[in-house]
Amino acid sequence: MKLARLEYQGEVCEATVTCSGYLIEAPSRQAGTVVTEDQVRLLPPAAPGKILGVGWNFREHIREMVGRSPGVQLDEQRLRRMPHPLLFLKPPSSLIGHNDAIVYPFDATRVEHEGELAVVISRDIRRATPEEAATAVLGWTCANDVTERDQQGQDKQWWRAKGYDTFAVAGPFLETEYPGPDAWLRTRVNGQVRQEAQLSDMIRDPFTIISIVSQAMTLNRGDMIMLGTPSGVGPLQPGDVVEVEIDGVGYLRNPVVLEER
Repeated sequence: MKLARLEYQGEVCEATVTCSGYLIEAPSRQAGTVVTEDQVRLLPPAAPGKILGVGWNFREHIREMVGRSPGVQLDEQRLRRMPHPLLFLKPPSSLIGHNDAIVYPFDATRVEHEGELAVVISRDIRRATPEEAATAVLGWTCANDVTERDQQGQDKQWWRAKGYDTFAVAGPFLETEYPGPDAWLRTRVNGQVRQEAQLSDMIRDPFTIISIVSQAMTLNRGDMIMLGTPSGVGPLQPGDVVEVEIDGVGYLRNPVVLEER
């Protein structure tokens, strides 16, 4: 089942995606109404209190990023085992949805795409096991963890590089069924495939990631975790169109525009 958030006649509504449109759900005053895409504005599929990201959850991406770092030696033995995940926060103010514009900041020098699978939490959890985490998932969505790469390298923390307005992209819907490890994730820029991997290539599966995060903080309903990107990350430029597609989950599309001074 696919769940959407949308704006209709000035009201933010939750809806179920059907073959004939969007069925608006209670408690909206429009509950029971079916509306079409041209009647609504799609919103990000969740309104998270916090957005978390996971770095280095695909081995080929680790190789890719280490290869960009002069003088850094890759520890292949450690990589084959279980490298420690890099966890970070993105502010809710950075969140946009399907067809919204990614704004290239005028003070940026290298903005890159990171296509990912994201998970949205259904209920409050703390110190959950992976098995418990699997029972606390509201749904899955396509995501793009947009990053200012030069600032990421300059700063000790990543809040600036990953926290610009419009740098957390998710949508178009929440799919309540897990796509499974054999699903493919693909990122395209102007129709050209930049990233392509199966979810089975993740170092840690989504439920393990949820469990790890919950050891440190309570996860609340609506919180979103972006689960890591495969290799192939690359630059975006104003005028580009970036797409993230995941089998069984959906298709996310966003244009890139230059910020006005």
